[in-house]
Parts: sequence; structure tokens; C-alpha cells
Amino acid sequence: MPKFLCDVRVLLVVAAIAFIYLQLRLFATQSEYAERIAAAVEAENFCTSQMRSLIDQISMQQGRIVALEEQKKLQDLECGQLRTLVQELERKGLQRLIDKVQEPVAAVVIMACNRADYLERTIKSVLKYQSSVALKYPLFVSQDGADPSVRSKALSYDQLAYMQHLDNEPVKTERPGELIAYYKIARHYKWALDELFYKNNFSRVIILEDDMEIAPDFFDYFEAAAALLDNDKSIMAVSSWNDNGQKQFVHDPYTLYRSDFFPGLGWMLSKSIWDELSPKWPKAYWDDWLRLKENHKGRQFIRPEVCRTYNFGEHGSSFGQFFKQYLEPIKLNDVRVDWKSIDLSFLREDKYPRHFADMVKNAKPVYGADVVLKAYNIDGDVRIQYRDQADFERIARQFGIFEEWKDGIPRTAYKGVVVFRYQTPRRIFLVASDSLRWLGID
Repeated sequence: MPKFLCDVRVLLVVAAIAFIYLQLRLFATQSEYAERIAAAVEAENFCTSQMRSLIDQISMQQGRIVALEEQKKLQDLECGQLRTLVQELERKGLQRLIDKVQEPVAAVVIMACNRADYLERTIKSVLKYQSSVALKYPLFVSQDGADPSVRSKALSYDQLAYMQHLDNEPVKTERPGELIAYYKIARHYKWALDELFYKNNFSRVIILEDDMEIAPDFFDYFEAAAALLDNDKSIMAVSSWNDNGQKQFVHDPYTLYRSDFFPGLGWMLSKSIWDELSPKWPKAYWDDWLRLKENHKGRQFIRPEVCRTYNFGEHGSSFGQFFKQYLEPIKLNDVRVDWKSIDLSFLREDKYPRHFADMVKNAKPVYGADVVLKAYNIDGDVRIQYRDQADFERIARQFGIFEEWKDGIPRTAYKGVVVFRYQTPRRIFLVASDSLRWLGID
């Protein structure tokens, strides 16, 4: 019996130990599971946090996308408005803004002295057509002397620059009875052109006088002719004047000619030509000096049939010489010719002789006395030959055109040929005895 009780006790101890072991294992397992659950909960919480953060980022990005879409719509709207604005600016003259970066076609200088009323009339005429192309044609007034009314008048215009030539050096004429004014004018021209070409560095200059009005297409004409002046070295200058431009002798505002006679009275020259002329500029009578063969050296001048300038200066240094007969009846062009659309290549040295020769060749020859009457009774162009200067002057006097010659060249002549209209669109060609040979006409 005691042995049985001992065995039971042993079994109970063993059972107790096993139970305790099982409880410890169970506790360890529960603790492990609790830790895993806690880790899982923590991981879940982290994932939830990350998901919320990602959701927030997605929401933020969606907000940005919406904002960018709105910004794009706004930019598209602004671009449309800008396009409309640009088109409106172009319609109103955007070219004026582009012109700011372009080189001027030419400086325009009005030569003045002591006629404030004449100067005002000239400035108003120039500004009427220059204002829209002011960047292409900077405007200057150059005054010779100190007449206060002229200075005041020039300075009253903001649209132009004022220059003043003060020359106190005494003038000594080369021949008795000569007018000092012609010497002072020559000095003034040299000073003004030196200023514009060398100090202001313009490539071309258009010279006007203070008693001129200009035509509506004055600036377009000179812009079209500038390329000819630059590229054809046989052209010395471009003029807006025709000495025989009186109403009865002109017809076609589109017609241009080359001439061996310097016309002046509104003309353009280039810096390269001035580089040649400036060092030897004459003391007086600069325009007649330019008409000497030794100075123009066979080069020619472009001139229109219908004048682009009108000289209203009855009172001046020349005391109205020829004014009533030759200047007052001048026809000032009133047609706005689109010179940019016209091919002027026919005026080039390699083309013009043939072009002009064809016109002369096709004209009907007229001989004998009463050439004016005979020409009037012919419908087409007429060709009249003259023997010498005296014969030319006789014929010119009958028609009423300029009789004057300089250094063997009649006014407006090309290869000895003077051309003008007479009463109708017919052209009259006064032809020197050698002209046909010079032009290659049999």
C-alpha cells in the first residue's frame, strides 16, 4: 500500500511538471502570437498610413493636374488674345515697329537760309508723306547762317533734327560782279553733306531746298531707285526733277529716263559718290560743276517724266530766273505709283541703251521747216534731228522747252536726245546728228 501511494505521488509530480511545461509552452506560444499580432497590427497601421499618404499625394497630383489644365486653358486664351493683338497691330502698321531695326533708306535734308515762310511750306509738304515712313527717311533741316525766324521755325517741329552752319570766313569771288550767295551755298552744301555722311554715317542722302513741295510717291520712288544707285556704278545720282516737266510736256507718271545732264532739285546720292566729290567740291555754282564731263565722267542720272518735286521759290538767290516760264508751270505728280511692284531693271546700263534706242527708232522722222506744226499733225512719236547747239536752240524755242546746254549737253538729254511730250501722249525726240550712231540705230 505505501508503495502504491508513492507511485501515485510520483505520477502526480510528473503530471504537475508536464502541466507546468505545457502552460509555459502555451504562454510562450501566446506571447509569440501576441507579438506577431502586434507586429501585424503595426504593419497594418503603417500600410494604412502609407496608403493614406499615397491617397493624399494622388489627390494633390490630381489637384495639380486640374490646376495645370486650368492654366493651359488660360494660356490658350491668352495666346488667342495675343494672336488677335498681333494681327491688329499688323493691320495698323506693325511694319513701323520692324523698321526700327532696318537701316534708313536715306536721310532727307532741307537746305535753308533766310526764308522762314518758304521753309514752313516745305516742311509741311514733306511731313505729309514722311510721317508714315519716318524711320526710313530721317528728316533734317540744315540752316546756313543765323536768321532767327528760320531757326525758330525749324526748332518748332519735333519730327526733324536741326543743323546750323555758321560760316564767318569772308567770301572772295573769283570774277567781278559774282554773287556771294552762290559761294555761301556751295560751302553750306559741302558742310551739310559731310555732316550727314561722315558724322551721322548715312549711306544715302536726299537733298531738298526750302522752296519745294513733294509728290505723294516721292519716298516710294527714291526707295525703288536706291537699289539702282547702289548696284549700277554708271548712275551718279537719282533726281525727282525733269527740267522739261511743264504740264504741256508730260503725260505718264510711270515713265523714267536716264540723262547725261544733272537735274538737281530734289536728288539722292550715295556715300561712295560723296567720297569722290567732297575733297574737290567747288567754291561756287556746285550744280553746274556737277554737269561738267570731267566731274560726272560719263555717268548718268535717273529722272522721271513727271516731276516728284515742285519748286515754288520765285524769290531767292537766282532772283526768280526762269520762274514764270519754266518753274511755275511744272506738273507735280499727283498719282501714287506703286514703285515696289514695278521692275526698274530696264534702267540698268546693260539694258537701257537698247530700250531707249527702240523708242527713238520707232519714232517717225520729220524734216524741214514748221516742225512744230508737222509734229502736231502726226499721231505717233516724232523724231526731229538738229545739227548743232544753235539749231537745237531754234527748235527748242519753237516748242517752248529749255534751250540751255552745259558742257555740250542739252538739259535732260541722253546720248544727245531730248525727249518730251507735246500736247498729247506723243513723244518728240530731238536727236543730235551723232545720236543715232551712239544708239546703234542704222
